[in-house]
Amino acid sequence: MRREVEKIISNVARVFRGGREKIELALLSLLADGHLLIEDIPGVGKTLLARALALSISCEFRRVQFTSDLLPSDIIGTVVFSQKKGEFYLRKGPVFTNILLADEINRGSPRTQSALLEAMNESKVSIEGRTLPLPEPFLVIATQNPVELHGTYPLPESQLDRFLISMSLGYPEKGEEKRMILEQKERDPLQGLSPVASREEILRMQEEVRKVRLVDEILDYILSIVQATRNHPSLRLGASPRASLFLSRASQARAFMEGRDYVVPDDIKWVAPHVLSHRLFPRGERTRNEMTSFVKQILRELRSPG
Repeated sequence: MRREVEKIISNVARVFRGGREKIELALLSLLADGHLLIEDIPGVGKTLLARALALSISCEFRRVQFTSDLLPSDIIGTVVFSQKKGEFYLRKGPVFTNILLADEINRGSPRTQSALLEAMNESKVSIEGRTLPLPEPFLVIATQNPVELHGTYPLPESQLDRFLISMSLGYPEKGEEKRMILEQKERDPLQGLSPVASREEILRMQEEVRKVRLVDEILDYILSIVQATRNHPSLRLGASPRASLFLSRASQARAFMEGRDYVVPDDIKWVAPHVLSHRLFPRGERTRNEMTSFVKQILRELRSPG
C-alpha cells in the first residue's frame, strides 16, 4: 500500500505547490476517516488542494461557500413539494459527496455550522425525520481566515473537536510560486490531473489503517501527552477523550503511510501538533502557531517509549 500512497501524494504535488507535508496531512485525514481544518489567508491553495485530492482518488467533490445567510438546509438538503408531480420529494444538499469543501466556515452562523456536526461525527444526516447515510469515503475540508474577524462566527469548542487535523498552508517558496505562475499561464493545471486510485482502494486503505497495531506502551504514551494538557497551568481547557482517540487514529494512519503495520513514537510526535493544537484553549490570547509550539514543548518534556 505504500506505493499507492506515494502515487496519490505525487499526483497531488503535480498541481499543489504548498509542500509535501501539507498533502500528507490532507491524505492522512482521509485515510484515518477524519476531517481537516485549514486556517489561512485567501489565495494560498486551499481549494486547489481539496480538488486535487478528490481528482486523484476518483471521488466526487463539492464546495460550499459559507456566508451569513446560508441555511442548514442549503448544506444537508430538505424536502420540497413538486407542483408538477403533486408530491413531496427529497432534495439532497451538497453534503452528499465524498469530499466537501466548507469554504470560510466561520462566516456561517452557528446554526448553519452545527448542521455539519452529525455529518462529521456519524457520516449521516437527518432530514425531516429521516436519517440518511453519506457516501463513503466522506471527508470535510473546512477553511477559515484567521486574520479577518469582521462578520465571522468563531467555531465553538465542540465543533473544533470534530476535526482530526488542523494546519496552515503558508506561502509557497519562491521557486514553487514561480512554477505555479508558469503552469497556470495558459490553462488550469487541474484539467490534466487524472485519478491514480479508486474510491474502493481508499476504502480498503481505511480498513488497513484500523488494523495498524498500537501496543500498550504506545497507548500509554498517547494518554500521557493528552493528560499533560489537562494538568497544565497555562491552559483553561485541555484535550478531550476524543483527542486521545483521534491521536491514536492519526498515528495509525501515519504508520500506514510510512509502510508499517505498527505505530512508533515518531508517528505520534509527527501528528500530535496537528491533532491537538486546535483542541487546547489557553488562559490568555495565543495564536494557533503558538499552540502548535506549545504542543511540541510538551512532547520534548515527556519521555517517549523505547
